[in-house]
Amino acid sequence: MAATGNADTSVGHGELIAAVDRALTTHGRAILTGPAGAGKTEVVRAVAAAAEARRETVLHLAPEAADQSIPEASAAALLASVPAAALERLAGPQRTAIALLRRETDAPGAGRDHVALRLAVVEVLRTLAARSPVLLVIDNAQWLDAESTGLLRFALRLTPPRVRVLVAECVQGGAPVAGPLCGLATPAVRVPPLGADEVAELLVRHGLPARLAGRIHQASGGNPRLALALGHSLTEAAGARDGAPGAHHADTLPVSGQAREVARRLLAEAPARARRTLLLAALASRPTTALLRRAGSPDAEAELAEAERAALVTVGEDGTVRFTAGALPTALAADAGWPERAAGHAALAAAVDDPVQAVRHRALAVDTPDARLAAEITEAAAACRRRGQRALAAELGLLAAERTPCDRPEEELARLVTAAEDAGWAGRADLARRATRAVLARDASPADRVRARLAVIDAAGQALADLDETFAYAIDDAAGDPALLAAVRLRVAWKHNLSDGDPVRSRDAAAEAGALAALGGDQVAEAMALTVRARMGRILGDPGAEDILAEALALPAPEVPLGMRNAPQYLAVRHALFDDRLEDAHRQLLALLPAVQRTGSSEDVFEVLRSLTEVELRRGRCAAGAAHARRALELTIEAGLSPGPAWYVAATAEATSGSFARAAGYARRGIQASEEEHDQVFLSRSLYALGLVELATGDAAKAVATLRRVAGLEEAQQVVDPSILRWHGDLAEALVAADAPGEAAELLDSVRTVARALARTGVLAALDRAQGLCLSAQGDADAAVALLEATARRFEELGLPLERGRTLLALARVERRRRRRAPARTALREAAEVFDRAGAKPWLDLARESAPEAGALHPGVAALTEAETRLALLVSQGASNQEAAAKLFLSVKTVESRLTRIYQKLDVRSRAQLATALRTR
Repeated sequence: MAATGNADTSVGHGELIAAVDRALTTHGRAILTGPAGAGKTEVVRAVAAAAEARRETVLHLAPEAADQSIPEASAAALLASVPAAALERLAGPQRTAIALLRRETDAPGAGRDHVALRLAVVEVLRTLAARSPVLLVIDNAQWLDAESTGLLRFALRLTPPRVRVLVAECVQGGAPVAGPLCGLATPAVRVPPLGADEVAELLVRHGLPARLAGRIHQASGGNPRLALALGHSLTEAAGARDGAPGAHHADTLPVSGQAREVARRLLAEAPARARRTLLLAALASRPTTALLRRAGSPDAEAELAEAERAALVTVGEDGTVRFTAGALPTALAADAGWPERAAGHAALAAAVDDPVQAVRHRALAVDTPDARLAAEITEAAAACRRRGQRALAAELGLLAAERTPCDRPEEELARLVTAAEDAGWAGRADLARRATRAVLARDASPADRVRARLAVIDAAGQALADLDETFAYAIDDAAGDPALLAAVRLRVAWKHNLSDGDPVRSRDAAAEAGALAALGGDQVAEAMALTVRARMGRILGDPGAEDILAEALALPAPEVPLGMRNAPQYLAVRHALFDDRLEDAHRQLLALLPAVQRTGSSEDVFEVLRSLTEVELRRGRCAAGAAHARRALELTIEAGLSPGPAWYVAATAEATSGSFARAAGYARRGIQASEEEHDQVFLSRSLYALGLVELATGDAAKAVATLRRVAGLEEAQQVVDPSILRWHGDLAEALVAADAPGEAAELLDSVRTVARALARTGVLAALDRAQGLCLSAQGDADAAVALLEATARRFEELGLPLERGRTLLALARVERRRRRRAPARTALREAAEVFDRAGAKPWLDLARESAPEAGALHPGVAALTEAETRLALLVSQGASNQEAAAKLFLSVKTVESRLTRIYQKLDVRSRAQLATALRTR
């Protein structure tokens, strides 16, 4: 009677499984709760598998809905799974009672002995517990029949301590049974919804695009079963449309098939009398209890309270109503039917305060063309555009086109083109493609076709690689119009850099776009083209790049539709960041932030938040940087932007202010998303973030491999300037840690030549840190110490505290290698103070873990690499291989092989000898 239809919900539940284990260890019992599809069954299975691995006896019961109406069905299923040996010692009446329950004999004329049955169950559990610990798992406890519930409640009151009990139940609506079953003092652990990053991991495991994660997370509310159902519905819809399987990030998210069934099962928990109120909330853009009362639901508060208990909505203190999963209102509206939806929109139109929303609801309450209504919708869309609500403007524009009478094709076409451009500006690829398909299906002019196709390109974000056909048609339609052709060639320039990784072609395309823009009199496009040329010039190491940027800045500031993210003002900020002029960059970004928020472009806002994150982290203001990174990630999810850049930003923030393990997770998701979208720029960045974490956590071999991938990508992209992505010194440090100082020295010499020619002071300092470690590995400790001390001072002068802290860590390592413990302690203490002031938690932990204990180190420790030293100290302090692997973020296999090398270098054969060798006096 195992439950069916469970999603793969092991993603994101590691901590939850650990919490259940702790509750079972401490209390002997635990209750696992959560809505249908939350992943309770997967957690239960994981806990049971761990118990079986410890050779415990696991009894598993998983009733289905139909079992609830069959008396003693669950108890019979449980006892049918008990080994026969556990029944041999039962007294006669007890054996008979179990045989009757299992339908192995006819009922006696005197009737059933229920007391004997209850005592028999207790005796079976005691017999099993005498042989080994027992874990009794009851999944789907809400479907236990009443007789089985009473039997188990009696038995569990008398079980010995070696019988642990885990009960999982869906408490979404209805009365819980686990509390009375296990005892009211039993700790309850609720399965939380998955986060957006966990939804991304879940989708990737099932072959679905990571870019869908934001939209699917919103639509599913983090419910893994619903998330997968939505992803598969999207794949099926794409296959039906294109004749081939595969989901595109710009496809409309369908709540159909399995996804609608899952949503319906969740909605079934709501009381019938609340359905109309829930439908009104589903149809409203910003539902509140007050709005729903005005729209004809006088008991809205009470009905929503019941829906909230069923985990369908949340109601804020201000009366704001929010569905826990975006698919729920979609399913409600789809199941309601047209007459009920039309009546709901009409009621809301009369109840809302916002004139824009009133027009929207009036339009949705009818399904016939109406010229006057279409004009009102068009004006509402314009109002949204002025407010910066470009996504809503796009939706209204499409609605206005649908309500335009067929005898006004010019008006309909103009509204479709404008809707496409609004969608492109908002990054809504689904709406942009929908509007563009409608434009191309009509007798549109070449200019209108170009504008619509450019909207699709603009909405694609980082995913430009699969738009070659769109570019080709746009170039063909734009022929003969210099201004239109300039706009298309400008986007071609972006694609050459982003997707093709070819800054030379990007620069040349931008030059062509600039010439065409000047010919067409479009100074804004001309400024954008100059900006691309300046950006590519910086990448290629062109000393004239700053002059080109100055030329762009002298032209009018860019406005719609090209966006702030491609404006010369923003590139000037990026150059300030690359040059370590952090105060200038910070001041300019704070001035840009409110401006981009007013425009309604989510990508522009993201870009500014990304740069603010990088600036604050480099300034040593880790908390502020992490806050900007969180906002950037939330915006990406909310707007459905390409996730690769956001994962990269999250990885950098976690690597400085949070956790190396989480940083690695974000970086890997960024790599996955960038590979999906053929985004060469952010693929390099996410790989760099991962390589830095691997270097910091002592896995030199992995760091070398990852950072070499970065080097290969940068070489393929012809990147010359080392200040843009500063991987060079870190790769050299990884090579030193991996016992390849000669190769590190060659890399440093080649990069130093370029950095000096371009006067990249911060890069040179990072190279000097790696050079100090290289000198130490080559035996010149005095020169290494002098160079590292000077480098730490230089980083302090540059206002780069985290780089100074890292340099002090390197100095401590060098001092410790030559057994100068007092200077090593001083350097570590200073590094810890730097990291503490900056809020750089993982680096602070690293500095504290590296502090040597009292006593002289074994002379052989000088032969250990830094990674080997950290592992040796952990193991000598009693850490198991598994614990050391988790602490150092390594595999157990890597720990074992590294320990073998440590034993050989120190000439020891056991952990005890290792501890002695490390702390001999």
